[in-house]
Amino acid sequence: MSFFIDKLSRSQRKQLEKIFPGDQCGFTKGELLSCGVDASRLHALPVALVKPESTEQVRRLLEWAQKNKVPVYPRARATNKVGGCVPVNGGVVVSTLGMNRILEINKSDFTVRVQPGVVTAQLQKAVEAEGLFYPPDPASYKISTIGGNISTCAGGMRAVKYGVTRDYVLGLEAVLPGGKIIHTGGRTHKNVVGLDLTRLLVGSAGTLAFITEAVLKLLPLPETSASVLCGFKNITDALKGAGAVFGCGILPTAMELMDRNTIRALEMHSDVPWPDGTGGLLLLKIDGSDSSVRSDLEKMSSAINEASPTFIEKGLGDDQESLWELRRVISPAAFNLAPDKQGEDVAVPRGSVPEAIEGFHKIGERYGLTVLCFGHLGDGNIHVSVMYDGSEKDQKGLALKAKKDIFRLTLSLGGTLSGEHGMGLTKGGYARMQLSETELTLMRDIKNVFDPLNIMNPGKELK
Repeated sequence: MSFFIDKLSRSQRKQLEKIFPGDQCGFTKGELLSCGVDASRLHALPVALVKPESTEQVRRLLEWAQKNKVPVYPRARATNKVGGCVPVNGGVVVSTLGMNRILEINKSDFTVRVQPGVVTAQLQKAVEAEGLFYPPDPASYKISTIGGNISTCAGGMRAVKYGVTRDYVLGLEAVLPGGKIIHTGGRTHKNVVGLDLTRLLVGSAGTLAFITEAVLKLLPLPETSASVLCGFKNITDALKGAGAVFGCGILPTAMELMDRNTIRALEMHSDVPWPDGTGGLLLLKIDGSDSSVRSDLEKMSSAINEASPTFIEKGLGDDQESLWELRRVISPAAFNLAPDKQGEDVAVPRGSVPEAIEGFHKIGERYGLTVLCFGHLGDGNIHVSVMYDGSEKDQKGLALKAKKDIFRLTLSLGGTLSGEHGMGLTKGGYARMQLSETELTLMRDIKNVFDPLNIMNPGKELK
């Protein structure tokens, strides 16, 4: 069952305006256009934009939406790349940006309670001021929100050591279609009473319930950190360098890999520190006490030198951000290679990364397209961008064929079609490549229990 709503009755509009008075409700063309697109560049037009500031407003909205059979699309900064919050069935877009308060930082419990619209970087800064640490750090952490991170189970560059968003969500307050409020998990770091509804909601992309609060686990703040950016003649040598780091007994906080095409895109985008002839990059971070970080930095540098790097640049403490900024601008820099891309975030077992990247490059060569690979080497999550020019005859079709071949190779290596972005509009149609009919049916049945009328983020179903 699915509903498409391209207009509201006068009565329905008045009811929304009663729940969301003044500028908390928007119907102008400009407002609707601005909230119908996300980082995927896909777009659809809703019939209304609402901006709740409280759980009670969300409760009343979902009670109204269920009664009127109106689709609801939760949204924050819309940094997701798969069309995850695009309102393809019309309906109402619900911005969480007005629910942006840090409600409590508890140093004794090592927890923080937040609303979904809190920006990840702001949360990190607030808890660090208390000597605490929230590790998840997606590349968009300066603008993405906690609600969006929970919705997609965002990973990030520190995942190799600290894990992903789900590992830090202890409890949730959420509103179900129809207006019932549930509280899953809690403040404790262990909880095995009943089924784990918290983990079910994390990564569900707004298709089951509307998250209004989260209790997140915190860690002690490391005393300091250090980073190393090192270049190699080719990707093979870069992977040897990564193996040398693991071989010396150090588990990096982050380990990022960039291939020759990523390097070329960055060189066209900004000033870079590596010499000509660099064909592979490693970017690593370690953290801990000042003495241990300094010792590990020297040990790691010695291990990397065994792989014959073209250069090494180090940063300690506050002198690291310029190195990481190069990693964070890869996505926009990629468009220096071509005006359009099919961007995927596949993951393979760590030991299969070399074979995967080599295979992805060969797929690009087969179709005459540039394939750019970068990402989280430490956990096998590779961002693969097939670059193309949609104005050129047949290039979009070739890019889609390359995308499917990339998926086939990923699965043949024991991997998954998405490591952290989710499926959304851009990948939902490929789900059967990975999931069986039995598994898909179970997922549909779970969706039906939470949302029997399919009003929560409809159009994102796995096919």
